[in-house]
Amino acid sequence: MATADTLPAWIVMFLGIYSFAAAMGELRMPGTWNGMLADFEQSPGMRFIAGIITLLLGAVVYLVTPWRPDDWLFIAVAGFGGLLVVKGILLLAAGERFVTFGRWAMAGASEVWAGLSAVLGAGFIFVALSRLDTF
Repeated sequence: MATADTLPAWIVMFLGIYSFAAAMGELRMPGTWNGMLADFEQSPGMRFIAGIITLLLGAVVYLVTPWRPDDWLFIAVAGFGGLLVVKGILLLAAGERFVTFGRWAMAGASEVWAGLSAVLGAGFIFVALSRLDTF
């Protein structure tokens, strides 16, 4: 069970699992992320729902993370929650432009982004496990 002291580590753990699993899916079937972006471009309703979910998830992460200015992980997780809120707002206010920027950023290099996502996910998992005193 998560406590106030371990909550950021658990958030980072699940973020790392998500990042690593998504990367493995893209590396297993290259082009999946580009296909999802194409679907996202064509569906204003999907962008709206994703914006709401992203905004709410970011607000929850931000609000449940205790503020401890002496601990970098607490600051990073709270900042991540704030960035999710901004991303949700952008998806709601200018979703088509945000997705166009995402397609430009990916630009056929989904395997590279997937590799970075896998490394980042593994790093997040390592940080979380070390904070949860599992090593």
